[in-house]
Amino acid sequence: MSTSIQPNSSKGPAPTAVTKLRNALANPDEIIVAPGVYDGFTTRIALSAGFEFLYMTGAGTTMSRLGMPDLGVATFNDMRDSASMIASINPSVPLIADADTGYGGPLMVGRTVSQYMRAGVAALHLEDQVQTKRCGHLLGKQVVPEDEFISRIRAAVLAREREAGDIVIIARTDALQCLGYEEGRDRLRKAIAVGADVAFLEGIASAEQGRQICQDLAPTPVLFNCVIGGVSPELSVEEAKILGFKMIIFPGLALYAVCEAVSNASAVLRDTGKAPLGKLPPKAVFEICGLKECMEFDLAAGGKLYSSGV
Repeated sequence: MSTSIQPNSSKGPAPTAVTKLRNALANPDEIIVAPGVYDGFTTRIALSAGFEFLYMTGAGTTMSRLGMPDLGVATFNDMRDSASMIASINPSVPLIADADTGYGGPLMVGRTVSQYMRAGVAALHLEDQVQTKRCGHLLGKQVVPEDEFISRIRAAVLAREREAGDIVIIARTDALQCLGYEEGRDRLRKAIAVGADVAFLEGIASAEQGRQICQDLAPTPVLFNCVIGGVSPELSVEEAKILGFKMIIFPGLALYAVCEAVSNASAVLRDTGKAPLGKLPPKAVFEICGLKECMEFDLAAGGKLYSSGV
């Protein structure tokens, strides 16, 4: 991260995060790969690994902020605040964020879109579950009537237009599980007709069903949600691309890794009385979170706190 203000070049300003995302969606040879993150630390780790897109998982945000399962308990403020913090770490990297149901009626959906845009989010997805929603890979989901879902998408598009924004709107339906493929497909077609940019059929049951939805909704880009251990096949990036998907998210990537690592380390401490040896010294962890850039900024501003190192 540069700490100096660079003059405008002859090439003009750098593209915004939304522009980068839209360009990637328009590139026929590219599939957007977004690992799931839910806080500043997991965001820094994903960025240090070189990912060019990020996904803010609603389940991870709920668990990290509230210590509760993904059962619709996270509020608009919880999600917006997390999205704002994650997007601010590197504003040039497009953030795709979960916006659940929009947290209310059309007015609240519009406010959600407006606030997500102001938070620096490049794309959000809105779904058709009832307000008392649950994770898309749990059973027993309920969806609102089709006209209510389309109203949510229409409200999102209207809010974007009124603020002259360009945030990417992803229409997600959970109707596949309870109403069947045709109903889910038709809901997405109508969402696209009122202005959704990307389609998201949650809970795809097979690779062939994934291929079918991509064909049925072409040329609209379709997102695949790869939840390890969920109801959908665990596709690789290349497999998803071959099927026709333009975007693939891995919402549980950081969540599952952290859960397993902390559980194992906690068990070792409990059973042996000693914390397991880590592979990284404290300074290396700090460097993942921008230690070098912070020191350079302090020095450039005339500070001397870190002139002798840390």
